[in-house]
Amino acid sequence: MTGSCPKLGVLLLVAVLLQTVVVTITVLHFTTALNSMKETFARSSVSCLTGSDLQSITAVRGDPCWQVTQQLHLLIEKSLSQRYQRQISSAVKDEVSWVLPSLVMEDNASARLKVAAHVTGSFMPKLVREEAPVYAGRRVQGQKISWWEGHKEPAFLQDVQLVDGELVVSQPGLYYIYAQTYFRHAHSLEEEGEEAEDRGKPLLQYVYKKVSSYPVPILLMKTSRTSCWSRGSDYSLHSAHQGGLFPLSAGDRLFVTVTNASAVDMNEMSSFFGAFLIS
Repeated sequence: MTGSCPKLGVLLLVAVLLQTVVVTITVLHFTTALNSMKETFARSSVSCLTGSDLQSITAVRGDPCWQVTQQLHLLIEKSLSQRYQRQISSAVKDEVSWVLPSLVMEDNASARLKVAAHVTGSFMPKLVREEAPVYAGRRVQGQKISWWEGHKEPAFLQDVQLVDGELVVSQPGLYYIYAQTYFRHAHSLEEEGEEAEDRGKPLLQYVYKKVSSYPVPILLMKTSRTSCWSRGSDYSLHSAHQGGLFPLSAGDRLFVTVTNASAVDMNEMSSFFGAFLIS
């Protein structure tokens, strides 16, 4: 009994060793087969790409290269399609810009912050009477209008501030600036005996720019109307409008003056003032 135990142990050890060898040989065999399959597939894919006539290969669905060439054709078609779309879009935009340049401007402007302001007339307190401003000892022409409305519709402020009746821009660029004032003149009894030519009153509107580097405001625009009316009328109505393009720097201020601020009808639809960034 004692002699059989060593023999049994040797048999078990031999069985374990044989099983280990078989497993090792099996793993090596499958690894070699897998590498061979990968190499065969890679060679077949490369041979498909280096074929002289891809179109004839893709026509035979049973050919081993059919899937490779089919995917290659789809990739090429997709790439060409995207390229043509970009070229056509660019060409169309260039043609449209000649006819409708505003569309291209709006497209370019959408990428940056829009800067604009439109302030309207507001009710002026009876006790308020604006005098002509004085800067560095020099008097600005006209009386400054400082009672603009900037927040109640249709007025708005977009990246522009309204301070003491002045529009303060925050970004440099080329701006379109516009202003309109609506004058209402009532006739007094003292005018009944005057000559017609003496009763005409000039109505002037000025748009000024204030810059930090110069002590006196700079006159940008000026317009005028002569208020003449018939003797039988009770009042006369006149409007003065002007607009133009001007370069502005960050921090520049814009304001409006008129010859007779008390005669301005500050209705929101008739008297207004604004600016917006062009480029």
